[in-house]
Amino acid sequence: MNLTTKPSLHGLLAEFESADSVLAAARSAYADGYRKMEAYSPFPVEGLDEAVGLHHSRLPLIVLMGGIAGGLTGFGMECFAAMYHYPINVGGRPLFSWPAFIPVTFELTVLFAAISAVLGMLALNGLPKPYHPLFNVERFVLHGHDRFFLCIEATDPKFDGEETKKFLERLLPKGVYEVEP
Repeated sequence: MNLTTKPSLHGLLAEFESADSVLAAARSAYADGYRKMEAYSPFPVEGLDEAVGLHHSRLPLIVLMGGIAGGLTGFGMECFAAMYHYPINVGGRPLFSWPAFIPVTFELTVLFAAISAVLGMLALNGLPKPYHPLFNVERFVLHGHDRFFLCIEATDPKFDGEETKKFLERLLPKGVYEVEP
């Protein structure tokens, strides 16, 4: 790689001073066809996740699958232990006494669902991520204080360096910054 060439961009970052302005900017960008973007704010802004296109999450499905796996594991372990591995006839009760299996089945359902929720959340968020290119922008440190940012990523199909910069400047931000990887 030639060291004199400029590295490719991660995206363009626009800085806004209010929650309403970043919300309006995100809605405009989504309406204009941008899909790979992210908004950053010091507090939750209602409607901002929908504005940047985060309508659905796969996390509920992951938790459901984890819960089903836990329930089947618990019930299967109880059935195997009571019927095949260690069958004991106590007082004439049947070996397959499913009401006795419910507590363990319930507990393993909850345990597997909780573990899959944590691991699924970490995986879907791309965590742990000790470094992010946005930390290369000096002004980004203000996102935790009183500023709002909208980043349109360079991997977006509609991204064009100059056109996207002009689009962001039309939204009247405090500044537009290039984010280098």
